[in-house]
Amino acid sequence: MTAPVPISEPGPPRSLTPLLDAGWRAAGYCLHPRVIGWSLAPLLLAALGSFTVMWFAWEPMVSAVRAFIDDWRLVDALLRWLDAHQAESWRSVLANGLLMALVLPVVMAVSLVLVATLMTPAMGKLVAQRRFPGLERKAGGNFWAGLAGSLGASLLALLLTLLSLPLWFMPGVVLVLPPLIWGWASYRVFSYDVLAEHASGSEREALRRQHRLPLVLIGVLGGYLGAAPALVFAFGAMSLILAPLLLPLAVFLYMLVFAFTALWFTHYLLAALHQMRACSTTLHSNQGGASAHISR
Repeated sequence: MTAPVPISEPGPPRSLTPLLDAGWRAAGYCLHPRVIGWSLAPLLLAALGSFTVMWFAWEPMVSAVRAFIDDWRLVDALLRWLDAHQAESWRSVLANGLLMALVLPVVMAVSLVLVATLMTPAMGKLVAQRRFPGLERKAGGNFWAGLAGSLGASLLALLLTLLSLPLWFMPGVVLVLPPLIWGWASYRVFSYDVLAEHASGSEREALRRQHRLPLVLIGVLGGYLGAAPALVFAFGAMSLILAPLLLPLAVFLYMLVFAFTALWFTHYLLAALHQMRACSTTLHSNQGGASAHISR
């Protein structure tokens, strides 16, 4: 009976080269016809769902938010001052802006789950076939565990984002806290889904432990890229009023960001898995040769 190959952990990476190499490859793979094809189903599903909800429920939600802020004495005092200076339209703008601040994190959570469940497994197989055709599939994870992890991490990130909204008015917080929250969620979700097919459970945990810093960095950079779709609504009051029409565009941008982040994790982790197995095989061969030499 063949002895199991030991898992070699040579230590954390000391160079940014693997990280940058995986990033450039991920950007190139975003233009691959298969990746574009795989993105159509979740994109259409999310865009259609968001457009339907916004088209039929946007006005009632805006009215509810406006009634809420009218009852908020501090905000109501500000709005009365604006009314006195012929700026009544700012009531609707403020209501639309506050509602959009609540809706966008939900869109991010849904986009993350859709990309993780409908795109990441297929993209992992594509990268493995093209770059590491001999990489053994040990199936240390499964679809349902990945789905549960995606839902859990996304809901927790959504809750933390909504709870942290009052802190965003503090200088600099909005530039740091949301990318950290969604970067952590991306790290938790994609580091599992990418390795579910090819790595064993022990290999997955070893890679997470060994490469924790670059993996978190990929997630945080993806979190900063995730702030880009919000810029769709940063071009004046008219963009907020037209939010039901612009939201599908934001959904497309979120899908693109999360697909790129998933590919970045895929290229980095599969390369790290390939290297770890090569080191383990070499270590096992050296141990076998040493044992044979001692027996002689």
